[in-house]
Amino acid sequence: MPAKVVVIGSLNMDLVTRASRLPRAGETLVGQTFSTVPGGKGANQAVALARLGADVAMIGCVGTDAYGSQLRDALLAEGVDCQAVSTVDGSSGVALIVVDDNSQNAIVIVAGSNGQLTPTSLENCDAVLQAAEVIICQLEVPMDTVGHALKRGRELGKTVILNPAPASAPLPAEWYRSIDYLIPNESEATALSGVTVDSLDSAKVAATALIKAGASKVIITLGAQGALFADGKGFEHLAAPKVKAVDTTAAGDTFVGGFAAALAAGKSEAEAIRFGQVAAALSVTRAGAQPSIPTLHDVQGFVPS
Repeated sequence: MPAKVVVIGSLNMDLVTRASRLPRAGETLVGQTFSTVPGGKGANQAVALARLGADVAMIGCVGTDAYGSQLRDALLAEGVDCQAVSTVDGSSGVALIVVDDNSQNAIVIVAGSNGQLTPTSLENCDAVLQAAEVIICQLEVPMDTVGHALKRGRELGKTVILNPAPASAPLPAEWYRSIDYLIPNESEATALSGVTVDSLDSAKVAATALIKAGASKVIITLGAQGALFADGKGFEHLAAPKVKAVDTTAAGDTFVGGFAAALAAGKSEAEAIRFGQVAAALSVTRAGAQPSIPTLHDVQGFVPS
């Protein structure tokens, strides 16, 4: 079947350790556990989409190391179309993740093969983009590749979603006209707008700034405070389901995947946001990136505490 959703982005092997707390500069801590887990924002979102009922294809690059075949195999096992996942010389992307006893994390990413996903790579996969209804991008691949993807998605008349993660500066101004849904978290909204987002009120100020910059619709995810939707006509705050968090890794990716899966299935924006919120809430009750992502059955059976 043609892919309803195409994810353009990163595939990383997550090297995860748990420790009582995050280390300070120059400090060495003794960790509690270590594991290698398939991740990367692009791959995580593709897995979320597949588990939550969407037809999904992935466009990305893996390396010639052992991690490369493992990352591809993990997506194939989820039913993700990997015809546009290329193998390139060198190492695959990796993410070094420390998770503390409060379920907060610190992450260092090494792009590896993700840095070799180019605009030409996308041109060679244009048939995959044409078969999509929804196109999703993040910022763990080169910026010119993301810009090309957004522009091509707009040319094809697709629904274009940008999860600007990780973001450390405002987006190129010309990108906004190609984005249907901009989905940052608090720190990303701060970097994009210049407004410190630490409350619902400040999120509204940041969302207003992003709308003025050219964003069509903005969804700022606020963790336990829920999500704020803005479209230039007003705001809607959607409270988050209450759960006991174990590990917040991939919660944002799960939200994006859940939102896009519901949107592709014909749900309203509010319904899609709530669906993404439930999926994300379930993900934080489990450890790991892709292992924490729930299935459609899990979400449908969710009962708020």
